[in-house]
Amino acid sequence: MKINNSQNNDRLLRVNQIIHPIGPIPVSKSTWWAGVKDGRFPKSIKLSPKVTAWKESEILALIDSEER
Repeated sequence: MKINNSQNNDRLLRVNQIIHPIGPIPVSKSTWWAGVKDGRFPKSIKLSPKVTAWKESEILALIDSEER
C-alpha cells in the first residue's frame, strides 16, 4: 500500500500498512515493535485489546526524517 501525502494525514494505519512488504518502512514486525518500545518509532494508539494503529501524519514524518 502506498501512503500518499494528502490533506487528511490523520488517518489511522495498522502495522501491516506501515512495514514491508506492503508498507514503506523496511523493517520486520519485531523490529517495529522494539522501535516503538524504545522510542525510535511513533507511539501507538490502542483502539481495542487486539487492535493497534498509528497516525498517518506521524508515519509520514518518520519517513521524511529517514530520507534526510
